[in-house]
Amino acid sequence: MKSLKVLVAGFIAAISFSSCNYNSMVEKQESVEAAWAQVENVYQRRADLIPNLVATVKGYAAHESETLTKVVEARAKATGVTIDASNLDEASLKQFQQAQDGLSQALSRLLMVQESYPDLKANEQFKDLQVQLEGTENRITVERQKFNDTAREYNTYIRKFPNNLIAGFFGFDAKPYFTAQAGAENAPTVQF
Repeated sequence: MKSLKVLVAGFIAAISFSSCNYNSMVEKQESVEAAWAQVENVYQRRADLIPNLVATVKGYAAHESETLTKVVEARAKATGVTIDASNLDEASLKQFQQAQDGLSQALSRLLMVQESYPDLKANEQFKDLQVQLEGTENRITVERQKFNDTAREYNTYIRKFPNNLIAGFFGFDAKPYFTAQAGAENAPTVQF
């Protein structure tokens, strides 16, 4: 009878312990998903600025249609890649990041167009859009870092013993991280 009580007490303690860890995993997973939603939010803000930027440039640089077309196409591709935060994995994050990197490159080319058009460079609306875009790029960097920090905390938690047993049993998988663009480790060449 005494051993049955010890066994029942041990079982209740194990259930209580694992449910606390399970609940913590749920909370941390929700934090990762909330951080991901904020990343998507700032990328959407950037995508929303682009039509105004393109329209402003179009008024001054009509024969830059190839550049404008590439920006519009890159925006469409970037906004077309969506990820369900609960199914966030390495492959889907890589696809999302590639689409966003393509948009960043197209935007860089568009912003370089201003050098050829002094009137565009002096346009207040264009200047304002540039400032908003720069602020948005900074927000993207901050939110990506917050996402990586939240994912790291979650990943560390689910890998620790005995959490790893509970995580494996309930299907809590590690979340991927944002990484630098390919070639980012090389300093750009500047020529005068």
